[in-house]
Amino acid sequence: MSFRYSFQQIVDLKNNERTQAEWILSEAMGQLRNEESSLNGLVEQKENLHKEMIQATSHSVTISNMLMMQSYMNHVDNQIARKHQDVKQAKHIVSEKQEHLSVKMIDEKVWTKAREKAQNKFQIMIAKKEQDALDEMATNRFRRASY
Repeated sequence: MSFRYSFQQIVDLKNNERTQAEWILSEAMGQLRNEESSLNGLVEQKENLHKEMIQATSHSVTISNMLMMQSYMNHVDNQIARKHQDVKQAKHIVSEKQEHLSVKMIDEKVWTKAREKAQNKFQIMIAKKEQDALDEMATNRFRRASY
């Protein structure tokens, strides 16, 4: 007689939901890394542009050229500001996905614990039946020996 848990499909479903939540979190973390990498690229681009502007001031440069560089610097600053918002949003999504994963992990643990309790009950019942059978055999043997 083997143990069959009547809610095994639910346990399996909860396990699959947890796995899926892990994948979703992994995707969100990948997106966050991409956003941070993009932000770092923009900051680096700004630093390079700043160095270019410093070098340009030491040489003779036309005002229109300097205005163009300043305009581009403002554009990069705007992109950096937007990218900071993107990173903030990506961090928010990651925290939501982490919370979702923790809920799924707790849910799975509840069902797994219920399965373990049912299996322990089953094993205790089987052990009791075996002990009862052994007791019955011992009683019958004792009765035969006493006649």
